[in-house]
Amino acid sequence: MKVRSSVFASFILISEVVGIALFLRGFFPAPVRSSLSSKSKLSDLPSEPLTGSSPNASRLPPPLFKRVVVMLVDALREDFVFGPGGRRYMPYTRHVVERGSSQSFVAKARPPTVTMPRIKALTTGSIPGFIDVVMNLNSPALLEDNLIWQAKTAGKRIVFYGDDTWVRLFPKHFMEYDGTTSFFVSDYTEVDNNVTRHLDSTLKRDDWDILILHYLGLDHIGHISGPHSSLIQPKLLEMDDILKKIHSALISKEAEGSLPYLLVLCGDHGMSETGSHGGSSEPEVNTPLVLISPAFKRKVGLEKPEVVEQVDLTPTLALGLGLPISQNSVGHVIPGVLEESSLRDQLRFLHLNGHQLSCLLKDSMPDYEKEAGFEQFRVAEKAHGSWMKLYLEGNTSEVLTNMGKKVLKQYLEALAAMSSALSKQLGKYDMYSMIAGMVFVFQLLLVLLLAMPEALSGEAAVDLPVLSVLLSLPFYLLCLLLASVHVLVCTSAESSCYFCSLSWGLVFAAVAFSSAMFCILVSMATRRLPLGPKIHGKSPLRSSGSEWSLSELDVLLLAGTVGHTLSLAASSFVEEEHQTWYFLLNTLCLAVFQDVCRKYFREQRGSGDEEEHILPSKDCHPTAHPKAEICSEKWLALATPPFTLVCCRLLRSLNQTGVQWAHLPDVGHWLNSSEHRMVLSLLAAFCLVLIYLLVQRRCSWVSKVALALGLLGVYSYRAAVGNVWFPWQHSGRTMSKGTVEARFVYVFVLGILFTGTKDLLRSQIITADAKLKSRGLWEIYSGLVLLVSLLFRAHNLPVLCCSLLIQTLMAQFIWKELHYDAAQTTIMHYWFGQAFFYFQGNSNNIATVDISVGFIGLESYIEAPAIFLTALSTYAGPLLWACHLVCYLSSERDKSPVAVGHGCYCLALLRSVPAAAYIVLVTVLRYHLFIWSVFSPKLLYESMHLLLTAGVCLFFYTMEQSHSSSKS
Repeated sequence: MKVRSSVFASFILISEVVGIALFLRGFFPAPVRSSLSSKSKLSDLPSEPLTGSSPNASRLPPPLFKRVVVMLVDALREDFVFGPGGRRYMPYTRHVVERGSSQSFVAKARPPTVTMPRIKALTTGSIPGFIDVVMNLNSPALLEDNLIWQAKTAGKRIVFYGDDTWVRLFPKHFMEYDGTTSFFVSDYTEVDNNVTRHLDSTLKRDDWDILILHYLGLDHIGHISGPHSSLIQPKLLEMDDILKKIHSALISKEAEGSLPYLLVLCGDHGMSETGSHGGSSEPEVNTPLVLISPAFKRKVGLEKPEVVEQVDLTPTLALGLGLPISQNSVGHVIPGVLEESSLRDQLRFLHLNGHQLSCLLKDSMPDYEKEAGFEQFRVAEKAHGSWMKLYLEGNTSEVLTNMGKKVLKQYLEALAAMSSALSKQLGKYDMYSMIAGMVFVFQLLLVLLLAMPEALSGEAAVDLPVLSVLLSLPFYLLCLLLASVHVLVCTSAESSCYFCSLSWGLVFAAVAFSSAMFCILVSMATRRLPLGPKIHGKSPLRSSGSEWSLSELDVLLLAGTVGHTLSLAASSFVEEEHQTWYFLLNTLCLAVFQDVCRKYFREQRGSGDEEEHILPSKDCHPTAHPKAEICSEKWLALATPPFTLVCCRLLRSLNQTGVQWAHLPDVGHWLNSSEHRMVLSLLAAFCLVLIYLLVQRRCSWVSKVALALGLLGVYSYRAAVGNVWFPWQHSGRTMSKGTVEARFVYVFVLGILFTGTKDLLRSQIITADAKLKSRGLWEIYSGLVLLVSLLFRAHNLPVLCCSLLIQTLMAQFIWKELHYDAAQTTIMHYWFGQAFFYFQGNSNNIATVDISVGFIGLESYIEAPAIFLTALSTYAGPLLWACHLVCYLSSERDKSPVAVGHGCYCLALLRSVPAAAYIVLVTVLRYHLFIWSVFSPKLLYESMHLLLTAGVCLFFYTMEQSHSSSKS
């Protein structure tokens, strides 16, 4: 059955999206959830264990605290309090930690370290999945059992001020609240003042039981300028003064004989060395947890803080307030908080926590009885019952005390083991759905690869043996086999899987589709084999008239692509993937340099006049103008690969990336320091001038003027926000948000894009003017360059500048002069784009995403432009190289046909294999530390980039075929 190339490509793309979606459904682990639909209640709590015939006591320990104040400082790193700079940053807090009545801990936050999942962890005690990162942009109401709901149900009056994410998660839980927008990172002053302005009046009142304060300014400063910014210390001193104010007010309100208060200072997550968060590096997951209360013993010096899990705070607060623990909590109570309670109350608290964890273990693990923690809890519970019998009989001997301490230790070990087992449960994936999705994706990729020679032929059609396959016996046997496997897996699986929950109609359609794809794949592979039937003396492999011979450059592209794909089977290569691309790019430059040397020094001069013009003579003399021009082009071509190598080496030193060496100082840190601002200013000005000279050559005069004014606005914006200096700028001038300057640039960006789009539409609809079309494409490209130059930080402008310079030199002296075909050029653009993704300082870790660029020119948080600007800045390198590829191939096609080699085009398709490699990779890797780093943002980008690669080459080849037909 003949299918047009466009229809075939669309079908493959849609089917691949379905396969990837099925894989993702299995990849995201099902969260640990209790089987009970209702929330925990006080009436459901178990009785105290008691050995013997007497009825069990139902006594509940009294609450430990009357009032609780939670001061949550967003992005508060552990070293900001406990580190060497703690006395300078937060002197009062450090004094309380060292000499006051407090308990200090290092609370580890599980990745992803993003605000909304962390709030869920603090209130439910569960570990949110990675899908919650997406939900962070629009947080829905939290319906599962949580600490806030339990407090409200128990009649606790809750007041909240701060991040409006809390208001969205708990819409009707607060007696009084005032939410502030959390995403507008350019504001680090008003966002905290809006919280503090309520403090004086609230602390004087007695009509509340729980006060929650969520301060965002520190997190915003981190996104803007990093953890070593000069703004960090004033902000931490401000937080320290607020803590002092709250503590003093609580002390003054303390009444004799009443329950004590509890003041909690914590962070939802930390901050990486670049000021961002989201990944799993130590500075991002280590947060301080300081509990201040007169119920604790007064410290006599600084002790090394104990390490706890962040989710341990949830059961601790619940038991401290006399509330049931949330059903889905995987944390265990912090023992230090219970030290001053009686031994009976301590055992009772641990028993309640153990009962909740054991119930959750039963619901989430079929073989829960084999877990060591569950068995330890049962042993401790029995020993607790024996202790209770002796205690109620009035035994006060030392034997009873020692026995109670032993039971206490058994409980703590059981709680730690059960909590660890439940946390590991999040690493269990739906393997069956993942394997089914992988099979779909691999089948489609192989079919696409085998169909490319026909798709690129003059007919632009693919002959798919659909009817013969559907009427063949192997198809029905394969359907029967896969259906049997599905029944076997779904009936024998211990845990439910998504693919098994689908209706039988959908499952049968999926089985039939997979069977048909496999049979089609075998049939097409048989036709492509050289040993297959020959047509007029030629094998079908070469029936299209194109030889499948591979040049040395093709071999390099093949080896590099396959080698990069295989390297992703190791987590270390994923963490440091930039090293792979740097190596491949350097090797590519050396191979290109070899081709240039072969062209100008080893090839023999042709016999015809045309060859005389193509290959310059070695004896060129500067007196003859044409020969002098050829000589200059020759030496510029020879200098381009070494110059590219030098640029890449310099850019590698600009931004440290990856995981292992990301903390090391780099040139970017040196340029951003205050004492080197003049150097950064001169460098930024030079780069902007060079960007203008490189981009304006193919634009109309209107776009040239707009580009010049826009780049001037870029420098003005950077000066307004304090990154660079104006020559006439006063040193005492206060920094602004640069909103006016940024909008000034946006106007010119829109103007250039409008001009380019107008020229492009005119060339396609009104007049068939190739020059007008080419100019329109280059103007759109220049508009994107102007926008990217605004979004890039000042120290990253050399990355953009070098990218444009390499594009110009390669297009002028390499791709055109060496007659590389469209497929080879496509692969080179892809390699350069990937390398420049890492030159920007990006990595496979979400923490390197700079979200502050999403608010350039905005005075408030607007979701759509913020997401667009952040994504554009993150993927600026690959995007600009992809746009340059379209512009270059379009302009070269109008000048002379650009060949598309069938053999090398298969290599172009192989670059989409990393999508499948990532799927295999995240299936094999079980390290929860790296899962988010592996998966996002690379997987979606790699899989969807298939459309760009196939679409560009198919489009230009089709245009060439129609162009040749019109000439003939």
